[in-house]
Amino acid sequence: MSDEKLFLRPNVVMEPLIDQWYAWAHLIAPATAAMNISERHMKIMQSYIKTPDVHAAAVKNPAMLGGPFIDYQGKRIEEIKDLMERTRTERAQMFALYQAIKELDELLRNEAVGFSLESLYKKIPEILRGYVELVYDLNNQPSFRLLEALLYKSDFYDSSAQSMMLSLINHDDRSFVLSTPRLQDKDDIHLRLPFDHEGIDELFRMRTNSQTFSFIKQALEFDDSLDSLFKPLLTPDPSAQYSGYDGSGLRWRYFGHACVLLETATTSILVDPVLSYSYDTDVPRYTYSDLPAVIDYVLITHNHQDHMMFETLLQLRHKISNIVVPRNGNGSLQDPSLRLMLENIGFMNVRELDEMEEIQTKAGSITGLPFLGEHADLSIRTKIAYRVCVNGHTLLFAADSCNIDPYLYRHISRILGNTEVLFLGMECDGAPLSWVYGPLLTRPLERKKDQSRRLSGSNFERAIEIINALKCKEVYVYAMGQEPWLNYVMSKKYTDESNPIIASNKLIEECRKQGILSERLFGAKEVILS
Repeated sequence: MSDEKLFLRPNVVMEPLIDQWYAWAHLIAPATAAMNISERHMKIMQSYIKTPDVHAAAVKNPAMLGGPFIDYQGKRIEEIKDLMERTRTERAQMFALYQAIKELDELLRNEAVGFSLESLYKKIPEILRGYVELVYDLNNQPSFRLLEALLYKSDFYDSSAQSMMLSLINHDDRSFVLSTPRLQDKDDIHLRLPFDHEGIDELFRMRTNSQTFSFIKQALEFDDSLDSLFKPLLTPDPSAQYSGYDGSGLRWRYFGHACVLLETATTSILVDPVLSYSYDTDVPRYTYSDLPAVIDYVLITHNHQDHMMFETLLQLRHKISNIVVPRNGNGSLQDPSLRLMLENIGFMNVRELDEMEEIQTKAGSITGLPFLGEHADLSIRTKIAYRVCVNGHTLLFAADSCNIDPYLYRHISRILGNTEVLFLGMECDGAPLSWVYGPLLTRPLERKKDQSRRLSGSNFERAIEIINALKCKEVYVYAMGQEPWLNYVMSKKYTDESNPIIASNKLIEECRKQGILSERLFGAKEVILS
């Protein structure tokens, strides 16, 4: 087998891990990682060890989907204990960083009362000295700015915590990633490699380019003990052949959730890549086999785990020419820089785009547009919608934009003109602020306030105002989290009575009354615009 040319099987799943927890943005940026390890991981593990039966019952209850419950049926308690103790020992610096951020926040609350902040620098906790700037806003509200680029060069960013778990997958069911650490099963391969390791690119090139077993073994640096586990991941048979588009117009394909691939004869653009693997299923889908050899632009709309998915991005890194992210450099705890994050895990082709800035492509242009809402009223700049012009067609990927001020889209229409095709999320209930950002709060938020500040997109009334302002000809509701392969990051199960379904049904009906082509996307769809 060492000389035989082999491919990676299309149903090999790779989960990027940090201390055996699924890697998402807030576990990579040092400051948010410290907060999540302390306030999310440790609390969930302590709870599971104390009341495993409660967790086992909760994960079976649809009403508790996405809650802080470990999905191991009340078993494997000793392994969770071991993980918790190793975390305490190996991440001592992260617990210290967490405590320092809390102390700094308290210091500013008590002593920053409008006078100069210079005298407070000597009171900053020692381990944070030189990593923060103290600031006021124009209303004399104190805060601090993290010097993120320096933090990535400190002991607080430790790539030895990074690894990846490889296994074969044959179904859509996976445990919810924010609540269940990944314990190794007998057929899993746990490779302790940092995310910027070149062997990761070599492995996923093997989806389309064959290599020998000895080559990939050397590239991934694993020893003989893993041979018997790794060999079943490879096959001499190539995956299904990718069929490109070479017409004079535009082809777009919906890959599920907010992931759409645009192709012309000269340019390919992939928005918010979140992909399924290939296996027998009743739900039609496009997978990694349906992507071109080179993706000219990957566009990331915002920094939530269902749009910024490292599991997918790391598998595509070798074929991405440019990855475009919202511009951000404000250093706030809740809003880490995507550029710094991606560059520190091996992406060296990251481009930031600001609101109303434009990138010229061979087939047209990509323009960043303001993205309001869906972030629980937090000051977050890392969010942008994309207006893509290709071969005479204009498409707007608005992601989870919430039209809280319809004047925005009137201004956009006045400046840029009409939009032919709109893609808009309508998850109009949304989780409360604490679901994602709770570990970052140094003081608990009152429940009523937490429940009022939602991660929600546009409802019917707000969505139809966008459509009318932009004079859209086609409208597609997407990013609803309904594809079954998304349960492990979304944990949503809607019924016909669910508010987002009712609202999007109403929108589609109203669009059709106005002569606008409209549909709620699910699974897979292909459209060719001439």
